[in-house]
Amino acid sequence: MDQSSITPNTSNQQLVINGDNDSATALLHEKQARRRDNLSDVSFIEYMTVGVLCFVNLINYMDRFTLAGVLGDVKKEFAIRDDEAGFLQTVFVIAYMVFAPIFGYMGDRFSRRTIMAFGVALWCITTFIGSFITNFYLFAFFRGLVGIGEASYSTIAPTIISDLFVGNVRSKMLAFFYFAIPVGSGFGYIVGSVAGAAAGNWRWGLRVTPFLGVVAVGLIVWVMQNPERGQAEESRMKPTSYVDDLKALMRNPSFMLSTLAFTCVAFVTGALAWWGPQFIFLGLSMQPNVDITIESVSYKFGLVGMAAGALGVPLGSALAQRLRTRVPDADPLICGFALLVSAPLVYFALVAVSHVAALSYLLVFLGMLTLNLTWSIVADVVLYVVIPPRRSTAEAFQILISHMFGDAGSPYLVGVISESLKKSLSPLPFEAPSQIVQFKALQYALFVTCFVEVIGGIFFLITAIYIVRDKQKVDRAIAEAEAQSAEPSHSNAQEDIIDGE
Repeated sequence: MDQSSITPNTSNQQLVINGDNDSATALLHEKQARRRDNLSDVSFIEYMTVGVLCFVNLINYMDRFTLAGVLGDVKKEFAIRDDEAGFLQTVFVIAYMVFAPIFGYMGDRFSRRTIMAFGVALWCITTFIGSFITNFYLFAFFRGLVGIGEASYSTIAPTIISDLFVGNVRSKMLAFFYFAIPVGSGFGYIVGSVAGAAAGNWRWGLRVTPFLGVVAVGLIVWVMQNPERGQAEESRMKPTSYVDDLKALMRNPSFMLSTLAFTCVAFVTGALAWWGPQFIFLGLSMQPNVDITIESVSYKFGLVGMAAGALGVPLGSALAQRLRTRVPDADPLICGFALLVSAPLVYFALVAVSHVAALSYLLVFLGMLTLNLTWSIVADVVLYVVIPPRRSTAEAFQILISHMFGDAGSPYLVGVISESLKKSLSPLPFEAPSQIVQFKALQYALFVTCFVEVIGGIFFLITAIYIVRDKQKVDRAIAEAEAQSAEPSHSNAQEDIIDGE
């Protein structure tokens, strides 16, 4: 095996058991020789499975950001401030991240089809019921229930793709899957603003995705393929205890560093997605002879987000696939430089919004485009530096960390900073803040995202130091596990292989 570069994606974790080196190496080469590297090798049912997962991911993120598209109307009806408006998203994400490890544990051991169908049904029901609630705190509670349902899906779906495909085919399918995130988010803004404006009530925007969710449950139960864990790599590894899984993940530098870097991505994405339309609306409202509504701004912001995601996610995946053969650590390097480029773009977008609307939207597009380069690449990294029976747990652990320190708190933190700055920027503290004060306070609060992007870029660049070594451990471990299973004399080898993260 060529030790100088990352082989296209197979996956598992560490181990070198001396007696089996030759047979393991031979098996590894044999596996790579019969790997499917072209989309023409993908079967119809596999395409259908990925299509179902993408559809659910699309409506998942539609539901998540429908509320952000009508945030101004929500604030008016419930008579809440910026910090309380941010709290709505924080409640959702906290429930999402707290229950992710539970579903991650279950996803490595029980029927993934059943878990996903249950989760999608739960968030459909709670979203629909929540749209009728008029008490703010009860409404926030139901947003938390929606997060529980979404956690059951998000921890499991990528692992199904990893068990169906390897190599560049896996990278392409992951790009397709994560392509649905920014597109779904954009649809969320559009559906929320358009449905709310058409019905004269923002609550109708929340009633669209539950009906699509019913269709999704049917597709999961009757259409989606549910492969064996490690099927694509012919892995024979068995699950270990949850404690052993967590210990192994924490000893995996590529996984931990990429998770910290992705936490910064989640922080920035959460803050900009939640506050973006409201901030742009405040900025544009200060320009002379401008007649706009929050619905029209949300609609345009959604289109910009969709365009940035539609280009950014597949572009990041394509760059990674092209560069891996020449630059072994290309994946984290692309992500790192993408965040370092995105930071100044976001800064200038925040500055330009009160002066030139077109320039602001262009800079927002470019900032989100570079940010979206990371999505499918990070997912690919997690899957090829973690062994098959541990991947749902790894996805759940990354969701927990990235949301706990990322978008669980960023909307609320920005809201708190904004409210605090309003008091210091207002000439008369006891009067309601003027529009310029509201704009400046939210602008200064959002500047935090630029610093976080730089930190995330640095974490990605550090990941590049370890990525080749950890990927090679994974590839070799899968082959060695198969070699061990073919030689009964090594009765304890399987346990050693799984534990050696």
